[in-house]
Amino acid sequence: MGSGLRWSDSLEIALDLIEQHDDVDPYKIHFTDLREWVLALERFDDDPAHCGERVLEAIQLAWMAEVD
Repeated sequence: MGSGLRWSDSLEIALDLIEQHDDVDPYKIHFTDLREWVLALERFDDDPAHCGERVLEAIQLAWMAEVD
C-alpha cells in the first residue's frame, strides 16, 4: 500500500467521487455501487476487505455534506 487514499479518507474519497459521478444523488446511492466506485478510483490504495457498512456510511455522509 502506497500513499493513495485509504478507507479512512472519507472526505477525500467523497470529493473524488463527486468529480467522477457528478450526476449521482448521494442520498439515493446503494452501498454496493459506492464500494465499487471507491475501488475504481485511481487514487484509492487500500485493502478491499477493510471496508464495512460504517466506512461506506462515512463516505456517503461526507458526499452528502459536500453537495448540500
